[in-house]
Amino acid sequence: MAQVSALHSRDTSTAAERETRVALAACYRLIAHFGMDDLVFTHISARVPGSSGHFLINPYGMMFHEITASSLVKIDYEGNIIEDTGYPVNKAGFVIHSAVHMARPEVNCVLHTHTRAGIAVSCLAEGLLPINQHSLTFYSRLAYHDYEGIALDLDERTRLVRDLGDKAAMILRNHGLLTVGRTVQEAFSLMFVLEKSCQIQLDLMASGGKLIRLSDNVCQHTAQQFVNSPMPYGDREWPALLRLLDAKDPSYRN
Repeated sequence: MAQVSALHSRDTSTAAERETRVALAACYRLIAHFGMDDLVFTHISARVPGSSGHFLINPYGMMFHEITASSLVKIDYEGNIIEDTGYPVNKAGFVIHSAVHMARPEVNCVLHTHTRAGIAVSCLAEGLLPINQHSLTFYSRLAYHDYEGIALDLDERTRLVRDLGDKAAMILRNHGLLTVGRTVQEAFSLMFVLEKSCQIQLDLMASGGKLIRLSDNVCQHTAQQFVNSPMPYGDREWPALLRLLDAKDPSYRN
């Protein structure tokens, strides 16, 4: 993969790309704000609007709370850096994200985390349990991908997209969590709920109490209620989340 050495301002060319950069930088800041980051590791990507095979991803070496719209790295499906940034990209991030962007043209954002709760649930044979309202968001809509080692091999891309299928969330077994969205806000909100579901499940398991199981009918009904929501997933809360970031540190927009 190409690496470059000079960091300088870049022409983000279009209003649509600028808007995507700001939303993606905001997503990085929100992941950090809610404690879902992992030092400089893990990654979030967004398709460049109107491009043929370009997407934006984090500069490898920056903490998520540092990322700005202009610091995001534009790469192609071969892993080549399109514009000088001064930073390389995470090879595993390239493998995972390029796989999804190539296979799912309706997906514009891919989000991957290594949270404590997410990794813990990814190591459980039963995976995520349909035990509460949060986890029912993913009932019959959650994929699983078996661990193959650090995602550095290009041939894993075929199996990643095969296992993800048409779903919007996947547990990478023994590894972490992944969500995808038609928008950045959709991918973020799905991850927020998936992470919360994992935390709740671990709390329940640690309590030692007897779990109240839900019927398949109730699970299916609740999942369909989420599908039938009158607003696209994540749209309602996104403006409030941006207000949170603007009050805290608006530099993500730079």
